[in-house]
Amino acid sequence: MELNTFPSWPDVTPFLIEVAAGRAPAEVVIRNGIWVNVHTRETLPSHDIAITHGRIACVVPDASYCIGDSTEIIEAEGRFMIPGLCDGHMHIESGMLTPAEFSRAVIPHGTTSMLTDPHEIANVLGLEGVRLMHDEALLQPINVFTQMPSCAPSAPGMETTGFEISAEDVKTAMDWPGIIGLGEMMNFPGVSNGDPKMLAEIAATQRAGKTVGGHYASPDLGPAFAAYVAGGPADDHEGTCEMDAITRMRQGMRAMIRLGSAWYDVESQITAITEKGLDSRNMILCTDDCHSGTLVNDGHMNRVVRHAIDCGCDPLVALQMATINTATHFGLERDIGSLTPGRRADVILTSDLRTLPIEKVIARGQVVAIDGAITVDCPHLDWPISARQTVRIGKTLSPCDFEVPAPEGADSVVANVIGVVENQAPTKALKVDLPVFDGLVQNSNGVCQIALVERHQATGGVVNAFVSGFGYEGKMAMASTVAHDSHHMIVVGTDHEHMAMAANRLAEVGGGVTIFKDGKEAALVELPIAGLMSDRPATEVAAKAEQMMQAMRDCGCTLNNAYMQHSLLALVVIPELRISDLGLVDVRTFEFIPVIET
Repeated sequence: MELNTFPSWPDVTPFLIEVAAGRAPAEVVIRNGIWVNVHTRETLPSHDIAITHGRIACVVPDASYCIGDSTEIIEAEGRFMIPGLCDGHMHIESGMLTPAEFSRAVIPHGTTSMLTDPHEIANVLGLEGVRLMHDEALLQPINVFTQMPSCAPSAPGMETTGFEISAEDVKTAMDWPGIIGLGEMMNFPGVSNGDPKMLAEIAATQRAGKTVGGHYASPDLGPAFAAYVAGGPADDHEGTCEMDAITRMRQGMRAMIRLGSAWYDVESQITAITEKGLDSRNMILCTDDCHSGTLVNDGHMNRVVRHAIDCGCDPLVALQMATINTATHFGLERDIGSLTPGRRADVILTSDLRTLPIEKVIARGQVVAIDGAITVDCPHLDWPISARQTVRIGKTLSPCDFEVPAPEGADSVVANVIGVVENQAPTKALKVDLPVFDGLVQNSNGVCQIALVERHQATGGVVNAFVSGFGYEGKMAMASTVAHDSHHMIVVGTDHEHMAMAANRLAEVGGGVTIFKDGKEAALVELPIAGLMSDRPATEVAAKAEQMMQAMRDCGCTLNNAYMQHSLLALVVIPELRISDLGLVDVRTFEFIPVIET
């Protein structure tokens, strides 16, 4: 299938001039709307937008002189005309959907541009996986730009991935038509310490004139942070408090504040704008990770903008943070992010700037959604078999693979336990007394067992540890091949037999998420593409995901969006404690620590 390379402004300049001058008819005219100008932060009533070749020719009080016999008229009827919304940092795979199905899910919510980092699939399939995501992205009727993943593995020496991304891979991808920059540089110690591989990836991006994404997941804002900024990352989405946002903006970075399915970091950081009065041009709204249920039931970037407004942000400022600020950061302000001449004709019609109902969505001059219903096709790639057979655990697992032996003669132990923090990515490093029975360490006091099952090289390896915070009760287990970022298999449970059943089930279906309770499968979300994504419609995937979350609740879990917490338990670049296929990792020191204290 031919990739959709949208014509550039210079390609169509003569046509734009002819329409704007009235010497040729527009293809589309949006008539009688309130022009929301994000350059000047104004609302200007009674304006028209004339469009040709998918781009805006002019925005004027009366574009009747641009109307010809074949011009399509879209009546704004006095509604606000706002730019299509941009997500400045996100991972399509976190939606459990392919780029096509993710686009289908978010278009009715007014998202017309996404800056995506496919580092999830990079860990499973390497550069070939990135290329597949990139190619399907370019087929879509909206703007899906790809950041080349930077860190696979995210922390070298701390985990083993299916593939590794090299500096040469980054250099190669910079020449692809849809690559907009380098994905989040998660190996922040590597950058701060001058690691040659990390610096080579950054240099290849900068020499290509593209943006380096950041990820500084440490509370240390001293010399290590200064060194990281000096290394070149231009933004960061890992802030969780007001000072995080302020510090990043003061250093010339863009503070990306996120509202995803489980990350609620807008309210605590937007006060840098709403209360401290800092310049809002250096703050960007994003989602980072949204699963299909959030997309179908709650929204996408429209949800984030509404939330920012609810947190006290001026609606026009919030819109800037989701449009022109994002475009400017990535060097795209001459292409997207505003309703001005030459830009792609990405327009939302809405009757209210605070509640932001998405009543009509126009992308590249074409109506793509009306009142929540999509009106265009989102083309798919033919995903190869190599992308669908990626779960290889090497053997049929048994309950004994999940046993944690205690020191000889011990009747209790002190365990290092991963503590889940609701609505945040960081975890806590806990020390908990656990009982011993028949020589094996037991779950107790809200502590469950967690296992990391190697699934790329069929080694049969299983690493066992403990986790707290899910509140599971009875006999159960939950397994997922979505395990950021190495994407082995994470199994959390209260019973070894159920853990084995859940892990073996995912090997059988080729990946996904499953929950076993009282000896039976309570929920299953099949994710056959790389063990990360379904190629089914978002509504189907969301329905199965809701069954999964209900099954988690039935097992006693009350955490908000606990699935996202589950999927990040192997993310060895976010403090404090994580599990990998090599052991239990203290991310504060980037050292392995024992599960059981001696």
